Amino acid sequence: MKYLLLSIILEVTGSSFMQASDGFTKPLQTIVTIISYIACFYFLSLSLKTIPLGVSYAIWGGLGIVLTSIISVVIFKQSLDWPAVIGIVLIVSGVLVMNFLSKSITH
Repeated sequence: MKYLLLSIILEVTGSSFMQASDGFTKPLQTIVTIISYIACFYFLSLSLKTIPLGVSYAIWGGLGIVLTSIISVVIFKQSLDWPAVIGIVLIVSGVLVMNFLSKSITH
């Protein structure tokens, strides 16, 4: 699970720096984006040794969406409407169900 969490953090970092790169016109932000995504997928691949692909990818994608949405609001001052907030709550609910109720994931 630690590799999956690290992969999620790196994916969110890459997405955030992609926004900051201004269409890849800022070299430092572009480099951070590329390195973050390469490392993200490396650690995601390591997580697949102990977590099934479907579960791993669902958690990775779901938490990545939630954390990236939070960063977009807090750092980039973007807004979310109520349907987006409800969707995020549903994503978090799905991740919680998978983690605590599914027998597909190994802890």
